[in-house]
Amino acid sequence: MAARSTPEVNAGSMADIAFLLLIFFLVTTTMDVDTGITRKLPPPVEDEQDIDIKQRNVFKVLVNSSDRLLVEDKPGNIRTLKDQAKKFFMNPTNDEDLPEKKLEVIEHLGEIYVSKGVISLKNDRGTSYKMYIRVQDELTKAFDELRDEMSVQYFGISFDNLVDDTKRQAIQKAIPMAISEAEPENIGGN
Repeated sequence: MAARSTPEVNAGSMADIAFLLLIFFLVTTTMDVDTGITRKLPPPVEDEQDIDIKQRNVFKVLVNSSDRLLVEDKPGNIRTLKDQAKKFFMNPTNDEDLPEKKLEVIEHLGEIYVSKGVISLKNDRGTSYKMYIRVQDELTKAFDELRDEMSVQYFGISFDNLVDDTKRQAIQKAIPMAISEAEPENIGGN
């Protein structure tokens, strides 16, 4: 009896099929885009001079490695941070321990006092990302609410619903998002 030979499979088109499958998956797959915190960075300082900010104009927020807040050198609470930041920034009673205000003329708003306040945020290297985002969210909410309140007061509509860019810019100039973030360091976990 004669030995049977095994038939060979033509593998020449296998590479073509694998290539077509690769192209198909590359075209149909969506990639997640990383999102971050939107912050407009201040313009670079032209002179190498130190900027002198009075201590009364700085609202200090520290987050340690145990995710505990220290607000104005006192133990803080994430639930009250937004309201503390709003009160500090606006200084409604012209308290001498809260930020100074400067009188500015802003289109659409007229003469208005603008706070010189700055929120200084500093995190420990061991601060959890979750706590970092919560603190950022609360501080951002403070500015958003202040802008909404002013927008309703002057234009009768919330800031988010303002369609006139010049009016939006006027509110942003009257209430600038003044958050300064320091380089993380080892603050400690008391």
